[in-house]
Amino acid sequence: MTGWEWRPVDLPDTTLEVAVRGSGEPVVVIQTAQIADEFVPLASRPELHGHRVVLYHRRGYAGSSPVRGPGSIERDALDCRRLLDALGLDRVHLVGGSYSAAVALQLAADAPERVHSLTLIEPPPTITAGADAFHEAARRFVEIHRTQGPAAALEEFATRIMDPDWRTQLERHLPGGSVQVQRDAETLFGTDMPALVDWRFGAEDARRIRGPVLYVGGAASGPLFAAVREQILAWFPGASDVVVTDADHMLAITHPAEVASGLATFLRAHPLEAPSRP
Repeated sequence: MTGWEWRPVDLPDTTLEVAVRGSGEPVVVIQTAQIADEFVPLASRPELHGHRVVLYHRRGYAGSSPVRGPGSIERDALDCRRLLDALGLDRVHLVGGSYSAAVALQLAADAPERVHSLTLIEPPPTITAGADAFHEAARRFVEIHRTQGPAAALEEFATRIMDPDWRTQLERHLPGGSVQVQRDAETLFGTDMPALVDWRFGAEDARRIRGPVLYVGGAASGPLFAAVREQILAWFPGASDVVVTDADHMLAITHPAEVASGLATFLRAHPLEAPSRP
């Protein structure tokens, strides 16, 4: 994808690859698991013009430093917080999807003064009553990775979450995406999935979040993610809610225009100058 220039930003114990485009209120988009540039199509949409959009690659992805030690949602949230410091951003609109929606939730709970608004694109089902089923599936992929390697784990995972012809489908929406997935599969299965299995976040944590919340999901994402939507709306009764027709869990790639439209409307309704709710 063109239009993004990546540069290294040094943090206390790692280096993250960062790209910034535009001017205006800062919108920080946390890279999710699996595909390093999954949110580039969304962040490139004209609906977000007029904002300073910040993308970055988490540890173990693309040109960022490799992961050292076990994966951790809390560590990823701290990385994002330190990145805000390095970029001189006091308060931001924060966007996360799937794995990175967990990171966004954690950061918004740990440092609510830094997160003016929170957009969650289908967080993982670890926050619902279906967490056990999700954990069981995740552990299966981790075991395949341990016994057969990242390529075998990736093939089964991508076939289940996307399509048996997932490489062709992914390249159609995100050229180069299949290469990224294969390159970073070790991080996905060796770091991110174990981190999700270990992560715990509940109603008490959600109560620490102060800013307005937007939930974005796909109408075809299935019952696990329908339960995620219900949980987010229960935790945040005043949350805005966007459901994209005919979209599944890959909606940020397959339906970036619809996701960007909902996000832009939400950002306009909650400008940075407005105080966060108590």
